[in-house]
Amino acid sequence: MTDSGLAPLPASDRPDIAARLRDALLAASFTADGLLDLLGAAAYAALARSETVPALRATRGDTPLETLVRLFLLQQPVPHARVAAVLPADEALEAGWLTRVGGDEVAATVDVRPYGGPGGEDWFIVSDLGCAVGGAGGIGQRDEGVVLGVGGASTTLAGITVRTPVASALDLGTGSGIQALHAVQHATRVTATDLNPRALHITALTLALSGAPAAGLREGSLFEPVGDDETFDLIVSNPPFVISPRARLTYRDGGMGGDDLCRSLVQQAGERLNEGGFAQFLANWQHVAGEDWQDRLRSWVPRGCDAWIVQREVQDVAQYAELWLRDAGDHRGDPAEYQARYDAWLDEFEARKVKAVGFGWITLRRTGSAEPVVTVEEWPHPVEQPLGETIRAHFDRLDYLREHDDAALLDSHFKLDSEVVQEQVGLPGAEDPEHVVLRQHRGMRRATKVDTVGAGFAGVCDGTLSAGRILDAIAQLVGEDPVLLRDRTPAQIRLLVEQGFLEPVR
Repeated sequence: MTDSGLAPLPASDRPDIAARLRDALLAASFTADGLLDLLGAAAYAALARSETVPALRATRGDTPLETLVRLFLLQQPVPHARVAAVLPADEALEAGWLTRVGGDEVAATVDVRPYGGPGGEDWFIVSDLGCAVGGAGGIGQRDEGVVLGVGGASTTLAGITVRTPVASALDLGTGSGIQALHAVQHATRVTATDLNPRALHITALTLALSGAPAAGLREGSLFEPVGDDETFDLIVSNPPFVISPRARLTYRDGGMGGDDLCRSLVQQAGERLNEGGFAQFLANWQHVAGEDWQDRLRSWVPRGCDAWIVQREVQDVAQYAELWLRDAGDHRGDPAEYQARYDAWLDEFEARKVKAVGFGWITLRRTGSAEPVVTVEEWPHPVEQPLGETIRAHFDRLDYLREHDDAALLDSHFKLDSEVVQEQVGLPGAEDPEHVVLRQHRGMRRATKVDTVGAGFAGVCDGTLSAGRILDAIAQLVGEDPVLLRDRTPAQIRLLVEQGFLEPVR
């Protein structure tokens, strides 16, 4: 398969050669752990920044692993004899994984990046030359139609995805296939789509080289390749969410005005979900003058879906334009052209009254409830990945809270999450703290202030006593009317349950 200006790709219909190539890569310890051991922490980190000099210095020997790193990650020509001692070189040449250069040397036709799966699996992500994160080409050599490898956005989405076993999953805009690779581990049927046929080809290579089951590959934009009557238990997408003046780079620019692509994706996902199914996306959204950004996002949520939307970062329009101009390597080109593109970006934002751009996660869950819950929040603080189980548990708690009115809540039993600690904040020597903070050390790593009653309540929640009985005991201790305490505390209990500090004992 060929694309204008891009190198031919290996054959995707030779699983036998991909399997032998995989065996050879594993035998040489061409894995994520093997790379770290060979390169050391400093060179490994530099490679992730697209700085290759430390890795080149660390691979000056002739061991099998050094040969593979120079061939597939650093895109250096290697003598055929050295490669043949490590790989089935002639078969790899026949299938297009390698090409002859110079007299007796061969070079890789694609980036191959070792990637560790969540269960310790050794996988390989295929991408265009110089486009794996840490690949030799790095930033500035990205053409229209190019397919990138694993980046921070890819791993973020993989980490937040709910990983319960499902019958069907859909990966929209599959790119190099990392989301499909994760999905085939826990979904009976996986469909992967992309507007770029080259991406579908590379996804097939990624799955084959990783020894994973095949996925159904379909060409087209968003939900177009999916039949009107097809629904799924899981939908994931790391879409081309960049808000840009024009669709210049397929892998990042959506081709719609403003944040319309992300909005359309979210709004159309609801009718494609089975009951209880999840749709999870990364997205950018505009902060428009005169609009509340949270209300803007709430308007995206389709009917019949609970939603949890988390804004992780906000950039002003100048920062945002500079980020993506650098991503395309424009800062290394003609200064006048760079300025013209920068101007065009700011003109677009000014016309739309955009003051800033937010980035974050959107999770939908199809619910049969007559009153879906939509939570939109800003959380720029560190979290602990993977978060898939944390996200699944969040929606389980929403169901619980919907099913329990205040009276039922007071009859319920709760346990303080085992990873929560209590901190008392106040002046040294003071008799009482100024305030008490409950803090999570796992998952979202939230912290929330609670009053004396809230702190006392959480501290004795071990599942033994009902919430009402605990409040009655606290009322007696502090000399407060138990009826009044029962009336005003359920709202605080609900918040602690919703945010995962308290777990219902079912």
